[in-house]
Amino acid sequence: MKSLFRRYGRTTDDLPIGLTLLSGAIAATILFPLTWLVVEAVTVEPGRAWEMVVRPKTLEVVLNSLLMTTGVTVLSILIGVPLAWLTVQTDLPFRRFWSVVVALPLVIPSYIGAFAFVSAFGPRGEFQSLLEPLGIEQIPEIYGLPGTVLVITLYTYPYVYLTTRAALLSFDTTLLDAARTLNHGRWRAFRRVTFPQIRPAVAAGALLAALYAISDFGTPAIMRFSVFTRQIYLEMNTFNVEYAAMLSLQLLGLVLVVLALESAVRSNESVQSDAAGGSGASSGPAVTLGAWRWPATLLPAAVTTLALVVPIWILGLWLVNADPSARPELAFELHYATNSLKVAGAAALVSVLAALPVAYFAARNDSPLSGLFERATYVGFAVPGIVLALALVAFATSYDGFAGDSPLLPAIYKTTPLLVFAYVVRFMPQAVGSIRSSTLQVDPMLVEAARTLGTPPLRAFRRITLPLVTPGIVAGAALVFLTTMKELPVTLILKPIGFETLVTLIWEAQEQAYFQYAVIPSILLLVISGLSMVILLSAGNQEGL
Repeated sequence: MKSLFRRYGRTTDDLPIGLTLLSGAIAATILFPLTWLVVEAVTVEPGRAWEMVVRPKTLEVVLNSLLMTTGVTVLSILIGVPLAWLTVQTDLPFRRFWSVVVALPLVIPSYIGAFAFVSAFGPRGEFQSLLEPLGIEQIPEIYGLPGTVLVITLYTYPYVYLTTRAALLSFDTTLLDAARTLNHGRWRAFRRVTFPQIRPAVAAGALLAALYAISDFGTPAIMRFSVFTRQIYLEMNTFNVEYAAMLSLQLLGLVLVVLALESAVRSNESVQSDAAGGSGASSGPAVTLGAWRWPATLLPAAVTTLALVVPIWILGLWLVNADPSARPELAFELHYATNSLKVAGAAALVSVLAALPVAYFAARNDSPLSGLFERATYVGFAVPGIVLALALVAFATSYDGFAGDSPLLPAIYKTTPLLVFAYVVRFMPQAVGSIRSSTLQVDPMLVEAARTLGTPPLRAFRRITLPLVTPGIVAGAALVFLTTMKELPVTLILKPIGFETLVTLIWEAQEQAYFQYAVIPSILLLVISGLSMVILLSAGNQEGL
């Protein structure tokens, strides 16, 4: 065993016992809820399990999920790559403006875009009303696969755009100059020179988009399209937990395939980046569009109109035409926002506290255990929220004392810790990654110097390392806070009775087709998301990113 550790630069005697045990306990706690799915699956009779796997509904769900994921991935590439190329390597008009605007859809929850699109382009929607004077009485159906793919793509293509843009910014443009001397046109130069260099970044962004599409619940539910997440939710509502568990395992299998592809792409990207070694992009555009310069702006303009202008237009119409007396029980109240802020703040605080030892251990100890514990925390992020919620519900209801009445504990608080724990399991990896990156930037010699002066390890960490990694802690907390505020399936399933948030109010309003009541919580979510991004970017600037 010791020889295995020495291969990674550490022996078992070198590892700090306390930090190792603490990191292992945190990793085990993160993994524990998911063990229920395995237990539930192995207890099902083989014949019964096979019947559930091959039933027509299951096959329909699998096919729909594959079609949706493939469609979103392909469209995200077809939108994200050209936008990145236009805003980095060409003389596109106002390209600095477009480079920021086309990334903004990333802060909009896809379910807000979904019910905005249903209101705009659904039967008797706002767009239909505009066309009615022209004699157009029917427009193509927005529901089903086309609408689901369109909406999810509009709010996931920025993953491809951002990763591709980052690769293009470090691309050696002298290679394009060499291609032009060989009489290569724009398209041929891009296909033979640029694209091979940025392919790993494109694939990485596409896989992120695919992972998001697989785990999205709100958009398929609003678009009435039967995929894994929607069907699991329906089966849970009818107390068919056994079938929901089997669907969850199949969904996890699909997620693992995506993660395996991501790992392979990451390795390929590492090898290719080592071999490339370019001098970086030039300060000016490498490609002149000529007569296509102004027509090229139609692409970013069309994408941002659909992704940003349509939701803002619909929210504005709902706000102007709102009838506050229609369903007063759905009206916005301040406690919806405070509840969201409380659980998101609690999740952010617990996440960074739990992530700190794991991230520090992984950054300062190059051993199999440190890598294992770090990767274990990422499992929760890869698991779709609805699957995690199902596992926690089953765990909570199987514990007899959990639901028992207690005069010392008001009922509304009984599952709030479970809700916060689910957020931590889902989003703690964001804090781990941010804190680990900050820790790697701290010179270990500073801590060693303090130790030689007799400073205990904990005090040296508190006085030297902690202040230097604070920007990473703040960035990780802001990222967890942002994603928690927008999380839909976990909140819907695990929230205590009577505990309503901005997300649950939005969902209830769209479920009952009283979209006007979703305006204020949607606007608040967008504002809070924007502020969180400002904090995140500010923390990144402090780190020199």
